Amino acid sequence: MSLTDRDRTADRLLRSSAEHSYEPAVEIDWDAPMVPGRYFVPPHRSSLFGTPIWERLTEEQRITLTRHEVASIAGLGIWFETILMQLLIRAYYRQDPTAAHAQYGLTEVADECRHSVMFGRMIATLGTPVYRPDGVNQFLGQWIGATATGPRMFAAILICEEILDTLQREAMADDQVQPLVRMVSRIHVVEEARHVRYAREELARQVRAASRRRLAFDKVVIARAAYLCGTRLIHPAVYRSIGLTPAEGRAAARANPHFQQTLRWSGERVVAYLSGLDLIGGPGRALWNRSGLLPLQADR
Repeated sequence: MSLTDRDRTADRLLRSSAEHSYEPAVEIDWDAPMVPGRYFVPPHRSSLFGTPIWERLTEEQRITLTRHEVASIAGLGIWFETILMQLLIRAYYRQDPTAAHAQYGLTEVADECRHSVMFGRMIATLGTPVYRPDGVNQFLGQWIGATATGPRMFAAILICEEILDTLQREAMADDQVQPLVRMVSRIHVVEEARHVRYAREELARQVRAASRRRLAFDKVVIARAAYLCGTRLIHPAVYRSIGLTPAEGRAAARANPHFQQTLRWSGERVVAYLSGLDLIGGPGRALWNRSGLLPLQADR
């Protein structure tokens, strides 16, 4: 894609940002009470749905579990958005501030700032802990935020963005889900569509410009990001909310065919796109397999 095409896309995205952006502080009724009997994610997307543990839970416990699961998803979203903002700011520092693609990158930073505030405020309203990657994952996030450029920069972020987008598109249309979660999902889906378009086109451009040696290393970093998304979308600590240890809950979720299908479904679009760019394979393939995001035939 030439620079002209790059800026043409950015111009369209800048116009869309001006016409279709939201301010969660005023668009969402943060003081509205939760609706009794409503879930926080569609129940069939809960990590324990269909397991013997799920069958033993009361309706109240099931709802409680989904409250903590949506908080976990939001916490992961904040974590990745914070990394993305660092990457975009670093890229903008080197770019021509008069160029449309540079201006759109900065516009996306503004969007992500609002999204992170929105997710944080939702977590506070839910009254749950803040669930986010820790340990080695936290270190890797800091490293990517400080150093990532090129294909691994956009591919790693795309994985999380597109998984969240898929989950939220379903949640925002499901009347079993709490209105607060549906509205947060709707705002994020509308604005994230621009971010995905921008990231996809930038990624394709950078893959074409990268050397084989560079892509071989980037594939491993991308695979590690996929592994993190698949294994920490639902933080193991959420299971304490229903009286399980993190190890018990995580084992049940990982063995749950319903949740395995949810992970594959949530990753379908981004896996297909990255496969088309030949970014899945090599030494990182084992991490992709363990992520749970690959289609069944690709995991054999």
